[in-house]
Amino acid sequence: MRKLPVSSVSVCKVAEGNVTYAEDLLATEEPLAIQVTYSIEEERLQRDLAVTMRTPGNDKELALGFLFSEGIIRRLDEVRSIRHCSELSRYGGQGNVIKVDLAPGVSVDPIHFQRHSFVSSSCGICGKASLDAIRMQRRASSTAGVFEVHAEILLGLSAALTGQQRVFGYTGGIHAAALFDAGGKLRGLLEDIGRHNAVDKLIGVALSQDWLPLENCILFLSGRASFELLQKAAMAGLRLVCSVGAPSSLAVECALDFDITLVGFLRDGRFNIYSNEKRIRVL
Repeated sequence: MRKLPVSSVSVCKVAEGNVTYAEDLLATEEPLAIQVTYSIEEERLQRDLAVTMRTPGNDKELALGFLFSEGIIRRLDEVRSIRHCSELSRYGGQGNVIKVDLAPGVSVDPIHFQRHSFVSSSCGICGKASLDAIRMQRRASSTAGVFEVHAEILLGLSAALTGQQRVFGYTGGIHAAALFDAGGKLRGLLEDIGRHNAVDKLIGVALSQDWLPLENCILFLSGRASFELLQKAAMAGLRLVCSVGAPSSLAVECALDFDITLVGFLRDGRFNIYSNEKRIRVL
């Protein structure tokens, strides 16, 4: 069984005027550098694409999901190889660099190297110029008709994750992104200290399993729904995104622009629908 990405620390606990000392478990946070090798004419180049702060685990899926949601790759066969670099690096030791060798003919727009020098675990991929940029990149276009999900299915999603979020169970400090089918059956769950990383890991799994586009699936987010998460959902062809927390204004704009049903505050037997309620059957 894979070792859980948790770290033990000593803490001083203060409660009701009493002081005690104990060991506490925290979600591990480490940098991951994503390096790509690609072709320009007859020359092969290797460059750092991004450094993201993440919870170790499913790093290959994270890199694949990142490349896909950024529009660099469209299919798994556009990646010739993907591997961890075992040598020590400036990114915090062994295993914190992942090398992606893109197939000949897969180009990388230089703007990606200017924009992604560092990605924190809190903010995600910031600085998108406009929604038009996403529209131009979007790969996993959905052509299927409207599918419906009963409200009772949505209300049961959180309970379906009970016992599934292993790192959260130990630390209480990590995000989750889960994929369900229209009947509420769990298809995949990934955890990470970064909300955007959890979604990228999930998309990377979907890409590896040939599930894309995810047009008849539900994306469930353990926190709030921000713009960069809706952007990733749009790239993966998702049509229904649910979050435990609130959406941002730009997330709603993105959902409206890409015909995504966006549900927020999905907890305690209630939820709000912020866009395209046609997919939710309430009665």
